[in-house]
Amino acid sequence: MTSRTLHVTVPDESWLESLDDLEGVELSVWDMGAPQPEHHVDLALRPYTLAAGGLEVLDADRLDVVQSQLLGFDGVADSLPDGIVYCNAVGVHEGSTAELAVALLLASQREIDRYARETGQWNKSFTASLIDRRLMLLGTGGIGREIEKRLGGFGAELVRVASTSREDDRGTVHGQDELPDLLPTVDAVLLAVPLSDSTTRLVDDAFLTALPDGAVVVNVSRGKVVDTDAVVRQAGRIRLAADVTDPEPLPPEHPLWTTPGILISPHVGGMSSAMRPRIEAVVRRQVARLLAGQRPDDVVLG
Repeated sequence: MTSRTLHVTVPDESWLESLDDLEGVELSVWDMGAPQPEHHVDLALRPYTLAAGGLEVLDADRLDVVQSQLLGFDGVADSLPDGIVYCNAVGVHEGSTAELAVALLLASQREIDRYARETGQWNKSFTASLIDRRLMLLGTGGIGREIEKRLGGFGAELVRVASTSREDDRGTVHGQDELPDLLPTVDAVLLAVPLSDSTTRLVDDAFLTALPDGAVVVNVSRGKVVDTDAVVRQAGRIRLAADVTDPEPLPPEHPLWTTPGILISPHVGGMSSAMRPRIEAVVRRQVARLLAGQRPDDVVLG
């Protein structure tokens, strides 16, 4: 165990009190929008921001590790200087995002959004349930696994799809090449895939057309996974319940706001009471590893 002092920056003063019991650590506030500290920084906790830009001005000679508060890191590689290690926030947002995915699915299926808009009215009607429905989970990573856990008690059949097919202890995982045959057989699709060349606009006209009338697509991955214009073109036939959009933020005049069957939340999947204690745990774990002379966990770049 090294006895050196670790210099750690946090995005605001609230973190100073949260982490003041860390031994062997000198804490200071740096929101990464102000000029970089003159002294060397071993670990900088980045503010909770979706922006990938702003990293290009960092001086790698005075900064070793950036710890993100996000799971995704889209665009970071384009701006992060060589020599800086970038870590994402594994284990922080997956559960909360999965929770919201199920909430969006339930709200869309039971048309809670419609009831909420019908203020002062008492319009009873039959709606779709999750019971006896066939649901597709597209993406079996961290968020996908958490969604799968939460769907277990709803009486629905779950069809899991990943980039390639395989068998695991819970049965069959289908490959994306099987989508044309699978999509006509499901009542809902939950998207939990990372953004990549192969998933950008994966949900396009052909994907939506293959779904049966009234199917709902739930997107908690990235907005660009869904072709927004294709959703608008399918107005009234296919529903979308999304925490992410393309573009994002969605402009007030965008036609998606007034497209029938659309339910939107403003990218708040991870923004729950569960976030802060989990990101604090990540910082503590990274500090312990750095003090021990080890490489940080969950390195995605550098």
